[in-house]
Amino acid sequence: MKTLHFLVIGKNQEILEVLKRIIENNEGWTAEIQSDENFCYEYIKNNKVDIVLLSSGLEDDFERDIKVFCADLDTDVKVIDHYGGGSGLLKNEVYSLFPNLRE
Repeated sequence: MKTLHFLVIGKNQEILEVLKRIIENNEGWTAEIQSDENFCYEYIKNNKVDIVLLSSGLEDDFERDIKVFCADLDTDVKVIDHYGGGSGLLKNEVYSLFPNLRE
């Protein structure tokens, strides 16, 4: 199983904690949750991040800026806009980016 490292960004702490639990229920998947947008840029630069998961409550400007930031990195960081829908939807969003995980 491929290890995936998520950075989950949002403004609702309860939702962030649920997303962390859902992500980490998958073997090899780890999640860091963060509500401070300014911290996220530094975290992505200094840590292994495969997926930035955007949750609810974020400003449009930040969402646009973090997507551009991730696209400009030398690493292959993927960004998912995730605003709910359950664990099945989240897995499908991840599998669409990493189809080799569907095994």
